[in-house]
Amino acid sequence: MFEKLKQQLRMLTAVPAPFDPARFGDPLALQTQWTPAKRGGANFRTHKRAMEGPSRFEFRASIGARLFYLLFFFAGLGVFVALAVSLLSGTAGSFNMGHLIPLLLSQIFIALGAYMFYAGTAPIVFEKGRGVFWKGRKGPDEEVVNRSGGNFVRLDQVHAVQLIAEYISGKNSYYSYELNLILEDGKRIPVVDHGNLDGIRDDAKALALFLGKPLWDATIQSPSSSEIPSTSVSKQSE
Repeated sequence: MFEKLKQQLRMLTAVPAPFDPARFGDPLALQTQWTPAKRGGANFRTHKRAMEGPSRFEFRASIGARLFYLLFFFAGLGVFVALAVSLLSGTAGSFNMGHLIPLLLSQIFIALGAYMFYAGTAPIVFEKGRGVFWKGRKGPDEEVVNRSGGNFVRLDQVHAVQLIAEYISGKNSYYSYELNLILEDGKRIPVVDHGNLDGIRDDAKALALFLGKPLWDATIQSPSSSEIPSTSVSKQSE
């Protein structure tokens, strides 16, 4: 039990090691930004990889993330039900302006929780069959894939996988780790962002292996982390 708590504390407070992007031996690494592509993050693991086969790689919402989203929904629903029951039974008296604020707040929490659950549980998909990456429950059709642009990224545009850290300051400060795709033109596409360093580093290695691209890991000092392990995709997914 204590070892688990120590491991969680280490993941929340680990300070990223300084690094020099020149160590990756790639001119694009020197042109790429190493600050967060998207501000913010979570202090727990929001996504885990789910390999469905040699041609498909997915990130899916973790159980912890699902429970977090549902917490908002059921908190709002609980207040709404309690207020409705008290009004119908007469214990809260007749409806007045004093009931309006908790009623509105409950509706906000219900809507927010429902939206967070719907958006947060949408799959993040890499599919080699169509050679495309997207976020959402429905991938682009063939006609869209064959055109440039759109809410997706062609896998042949991916140059590398980037892993960086962001310090989130506040009442309970922590580090959140951001996994991005680096495109051939240097543009960065965020994939996942959460506070479990060991988990996201393992997922980043698996993704780099799946794509056959280098991993540029700025969270560790050893340059060996930028190399793709010489193991098969099937072995990595086990």
